[in-house]
Amino acid sequence: MAARIKEMYTAEIAPALMKQFGYKSCMQIPKLDKIVINVGAGDAKENSKVIESVIADLTLISGQKAVPTYAKKSVANFKLREGMKIGAKVTLRGERMYEFVDRLFNFALPRLRDFKGINPDAFDGRGNYALGLREQLIFPEVEYDKVDKVRGMDICFVTTAQTDEEAKALLTLMGAPFANK
Repeated sequence: MAARIKEMYTAEIAPALMKQFGYKSCMQIPKLDKIVINVGAGDAKENSKVIESVIADLTLISGQKAVPTYAKKSVANFKLREGMKIGAKVTLRGERMYEFVDRLFNFALPRLRDFKGINPDAFDGRGNYALGLREQLIFPEVEYDKVDKVRGMDICFVTTAQTDEEAKALLTLMGAPFANK
């Protein structure tokens, strides 16, 4: 089954962006390059089983095996040594990326309490968008009874757009529920 958003991108979104920004070539049209989902688990330094549950949750949510992330530096105040497992991440590309975008924008985010939209100012200046979630329970794949602890996650949308304006137009056309100011 082809991803719904990918079909929508080729049929509607790309032509709309080309018209809006007046690109001369179809290669200039911004597209979603990858999505990186990251979960930091600071309590993993006492209990090594925490990373396994984080990886299991991320694998369920993304449909792709997550990999552990390691501390780059030792920090004595945090009782952290270089090379310790302190989180997990997964990078989505292709079909899985479009499936995840569809599920995030249409199922997961609307399940948030008092949801008024995502922050329209979280662009980095180079056309990438970062989104933070407070709990993994908003995804329908995660079963509430099997969660040991509620953890948040960072979701980073990496696009080929040159400016934030182009990236925002791309994500808006894909169905990103940006909040009105």
